[in-house]
Amino acid sequence: MSATDDVREVQDAEDALFVLTAVLLTPAQFPSVLGDDYPEACAALGLEPYEEGYGLVLGQDSNGVRWTVATDDVSLVACAIASWDCGMEYDLTPGEHSVVAALPGWPLAVAVAAPGVPAPHDPAPDPESGAARLPLSPPDSDRWGPAQRRLGADEIALQWAVWRERVDAEIEFVQPGESASGGSEGGPADSPVRRVLGEARGYVDSPPPPGRIRSAFASGEARTLRVDGPGWSMVARTDDIAFVLVDEEPGEVLTVGRGPELPGLLKALDELAVRPA
Repeated sequence: MSATDDVREVQDAEDALFVLTAVLLTPAQFPSVLGDDYPEACAALGLEPYEEGYGLVLGQDSNGVRWTVATDDVSLVACAIASWDCGMEYDLTPGEHSVVAALPGWPLAVAVAAPGVPAPHDPAPDPESGAARLPLSPPDSDRWGPAQRRLGADEIALQWAVWRERVDAEIEFVQPGESASGGSEGGPADSPVRRVLGEARGYVDSPPPPGRIRSAFASGEARTLRVDGPGWSMVARTDDIAFVLVDEEPGEVLTVGRGPELPGLLKALDELAVRPA
């Protein structure tokens, strides 16, 4: 089914999409739950990883069915998100010609619903399209995996001050050459922190796909770095420490001390990072 057919299907079912929320899908800003980098996030939705990116509009039709509409009008979606963040109203209605795909379901958890329509639900299976039309759904919050690891890193980046205070109060630092449980410079070569920092250093020589290194504003002249790789995520401030999460240690947050190595690595990664426009 083509994108035009998808859009027509939504329009025939409801004549209007009740917009609940929206997010950006660009190299610098994308829902981390979808992948470790921008191309991977696009692939999760069956989209081409165009450099300009997309806006994702999540809503319901008049029957209550969940839909995720991808539009190439990124500026429209960005303006809507900025307005909503400021408590202002904004009519987000992507033009028909800007819609790239209309996908059943939502890839993210949405806590609100459109008033006056049935409760949010996925559309009935389409026997003609089979597995290709399985609805999108948020990750299972009861199990630990790549999506939950990336969501954990998102939360640390969002609540940096809270996590930094916890470090000062109760968490021991792991130095770059140590194992996760302490140890010394001669600790296991396969310790999580050593592996993660080694792979991150590898990005300096061989830049990864767009979106694996992202840089955002922080206080002062610092930047908040978000770096992801196979099985790991790192959140750091260029003037401070780093937090590491790995798939093999469910729910654990490893804290990397500043030390002699980290500042130079973070500076090099920040120079490679994509940044919000």
